[in-house]
Formats: sequence, structure tokens, C-alpha cells
Amino acid sequence: MIHPYQYVNAEEALSIVQSNQRIFIHGGACTPLFMLKKLAAQSDRLENVELVFVTVHGDIEVDKPKYNHSFHINSMFVSDSIRNAVNEGRADFIPVFLSEIPDLFNKKVLVLDVAIVQVSPPDAHGYCSLGLSVDIARSAVNNAKHIIAQVNPQIPRTHGDGMIHTDRFSSMVWHDEELAQVDYGVKAGPAEIQIGKNVAALIEDGSTLQMGIGTIPDAVLKSLYSHKNLGIHTEMCSDGIIDLFEKDIINNSKKKIHPNKSVTSFAIGTKKLYNYVNDNPAFVFLDIDYVNDPHVIRRNPKVMAINSAIEVDLTGQVCADSIGTYQYSGIGGQMDFMRGAALSEGGKPMIALTSRTAKGVPRIVPFLKEGAGVVTTRGHVHYVITEYGVAYLYGKNLRQRAKLLIDIAHPDDRENLTRTCFERFKIFI
Repeated sequence: MIHPYQYVNAEEALSIVQSNQRIFIHGGACTPLFMLKKLAAQSDRLENVELVFVTVHGDIEVDKPKYNHSFHINSMFVSDSIRNAVNEGRADFIPVFLSEIPDLFNKKVLVLDVAIVQVSPPDAHGYCSLGLSVDIARSAVNNAKHIIAQVNPQIPRTHGDGMIHTDRFSSMVWHDEELAQVDYGVKAGPAEIQIGKNVAALIEDGSTLQMGIGTIPDAVLKSLYSHKNLGIHTEMCSDGIIDLFEKDIINNSKKKIHPNKSVTSFAIGTKKLYNYVNDNPAFVFLDIDYVNDPHVIRRNPKVMAINSAIEVDLTGQVCADSIGTYQYSGIGGQMDFMRGAALSEGGKPMIALTSRTAKGVPRIVPFLKEGAGVVTTRGHVHYVITEYGVAYLYGKNLRQRAKLLIDIAHPDDRENLTRTCFERFKIFI
């Protein structure tokens, strides 16, 4: 048994890590950067240590080429921190639905020797919290043979599935450090703001919201101030929800499961958000295999799944994780919620994207780039939204889909899309 206040230094804690082991690294705003740097410092004694995680933030050090012999990253999502390593062939990516990652641990597909997590200080009963990132960390600590805890007083104490007693830790390291912050709201331009309005027009009062990561979901939230009685059941949340809470627009009163509670699995945003969810009983942070289960999602009425994409072809195939063969992100929970929303009574699965990138590259395209990954199939797509309008594809044939998507493409791209459409379908649209 470890006394709640018995701490060791990082070097002693990490001595349990050995060559040829698989190590889980806590992610999101809880990425244990201090422990990762200390782990990198022990590279001389280690080789072939596999590091598994989802989204990490900040300079994790262990991804640098000089550590290739010691550490190998095998990630289930590609965030900015490891994007270069993956695309340069120094790290690997596992395509998997976010809801199914816990099963990789539970079924011993990925056997975890050690989990390194960042947690809140223990309470009077000896319990620490996984804080802002419960997601797959809950199943990781359930399955890891050893758990190293970086205890940080800046980690919020969140309600839900994230509680871990100090008895479960092999060692505890006290280190106070700032958490990763992302402000999605500051980047919204005119196109994103208009998309937010277009999406908001599809959302009815009493709906349950799921928002993906990025500027567009945040722009949607900023367009919901005239709505009433909205609920939250989402894999992640950011700062945009705070004002809606305080104005009682989000109150979770119409949800069928977890009424009066906002359900999420992780949070990423600014310190304002982290302070807001700290010890806030209106939020429950739950295991991702529950939050993202389509059979759970569908139980709430009017589920609005709002996700973005890199490009959409004229048949409705959605690429959301790569730019051609360049791996940009991952499958994540998009399909979990697209399917769950489609099955929800009155639900609407939506893909929202600007018609062009900031560099002027079209996003509504005749064909996906060679090597692009299809995250959401054309059989699962219902709504595609740009700043130019809404294309409702459900039940539409390929020619009808092409016409609807051309109508919401950038005006300067429509002539080329129409020409391609004629070449493919032998009909002018």
C-alpha cells in the first residue's frame, strides 16, 4: 500500500520500465510531459519500448529521432505532437474506432506493462482523479500491470469514472506543471461563422449535442444562443459550452439517459474550461467505451452529431483523417457518433467543413486524393454543410448527391465539378 503522501522522484518511479515493454501514456490535457522527458533521459538503458496512446499535446521529447532505438510510438490517433514522426516512418498509427480502444486493452490485444498517468492530488479517502482525460485511460489503468502517477495540483478533479485509489499506484511523483491549452474560438473566420449558423438552423430545441474537435464545432456553439433545453453527450468538450451553461441553454433537461448531467469523456480547451469542470457535479467524465457506444448514444432523442472533415467526394465519401497518404489525425469517434445520431429518434449526423482550405484547396472534390482514408462511408452520411448551404444526402442516389454537393461547393469549383459529374454519370446536372 502506498501512503497518499508518499512520493518518490521520477527516476525511481520510472525504474520499473524495462526494455521490450508496452507503456500507456495518458493523453489530452493530461499528457505527462514532465515524466516523458524523464523517461527520455533513461533512453540509454532502454530499447524497444512501445508507447501507446491516443492524442498527446506538447513536446513529448520521446518522438525525436535520437530515441528511435529506445522508444517506438504506436498511436491510435495522430495529433500535432507526433505527426512528423508518423509521416516520416518513425512512428506508427493504428486505425480504430475510439469506442473500441478499451477492448484492445481488455481483450489483451495490446497488453500493457505500465501506465503513466497524470492525476489530481489524493483526497481524504486516498482517491485521485484522471481529471480531464478519462477516455481510454480508465481501461488502461484497469489493465496495466503497473501504474506510475504524476500527481499535479493543476489537474481538475472531475466526477465520473476517473477515480483511482492510491493503492493502485506502483509509485507517485509530485510535479506541478501547466496543462496544455487550446483555444478553438479565436481562429473562426467568416466561413466558419456562417457554417455555425447553417448547422444551428438544423438543431431543434431539446437536442443532445456531440461536437468534434476544432473551430467549426466551436462556431456552432456560438450560434446556439436562441435555443432552449439543449443537452450534452459528447466524447469531448471545449470552452464553447460554458456560456451556454451559464445562460441555461444547455441544461440537459430533455435527455433520456443521464438527465441533468453533461456527459463527456475528455475536455480540451483553456484554463477557464478546466476551472469550470473542476469538482462540478453537472459534468460526468465517463469511459469512452460507454460514451461512444452507438447503442448508448441512440437512447437520447435528437442527437446532433457535428463533425468535420478534410474532404468529401461527389458520392458522399468522407475523408477526415488524412491528406492523401499523409496521416493527419485518426478515425477517432466520428463514426461512433455519426451512427449513433442516425439511430437516435430525430437525430442528425452532420459533416461540416469549409468549401476550401485556407490555402484555397477545394474540399468538395470529384474524387478523394489517392491514399485518402474513408472515415465515414457514403452509406453513413446524412448532412454535409459548408458556408454555402446544406446538402441532405440520405436516401439520394449518386447523381442526386453530386448535384447537392456541387450546390454547396465553392462557386469557383462548381464548373469543374459539373464537368467531372458529366464524365462520370453521363448527365448534366
